[in-house]
Amino acid sequence: MSGLSTEQAKRYEELKEAQEKVFDLWNQYWWDYSGFDTWQFWLNVLMIIIPLIILCIFIDRKRLFLLLFFGFNIHIWSAYLDGMATRANYIGYPYKAVPMFPIHFGMDTSLVPVLFILMYQYTIEKKANFYLHSLLLIFLITFLIKPILEAGNLFFLSKGTNYFHIFLGYLLITILSKGITYFFLRMKEKELVDK
Repeated sequence: MSGLSTEQAKRYEELKEAQEKVFDLWNQYWWDYSGFDTWQFWLNVLMIIIPLIILCIFIDRKRLFLLLFFGFNIHIWSAYLDGMATRANYIGYPYKAVPMFPIHFGMDTSLVPVLFILMYQYTIEKKANFYLHSLLLIFLITFLIKPILEAGNLFFLSKGTNYFHIFLGYLLITILSKGITYFFLRMKEKELVDK
């Protein structure tokens, strides 16, 4: 760390050591309370596997890349926002399938993206209003799925966070994902016109 001042290098090392300790603590916590021998672990695993199986069965293969690109955006933004909220202790997950990630792996990598992909596919096929259906899905995730997870001690809110904040987070995620998808669709269409 030759380019860092002595004070900065010292603080950086302190942060790295603290981060490593927290990483080790989470892994030990997982083995003690959230490992293979708990029903919560297996529920989290099912939350990963079942949506992916459903997606493989029902996804429109003609629109595969469009739908998966949109779903990947949902996944990335969900993971980023969830990671920040978890790291700042606004939300938490006492039981995880994968202890190395601060996020809820089943929700952010499978369940939520798959629900959004299938909703997006439905709106394309039926020429339905994407934004109305997004609001309905966000409402379902925020005010039904999350409270069920909280009732089962799989999710908690803290530091004044409430379900309306979660709703706004999913709204932001949806707008970003749809906007990025739309942007690249327009780029592709422009390329086809220019040829």
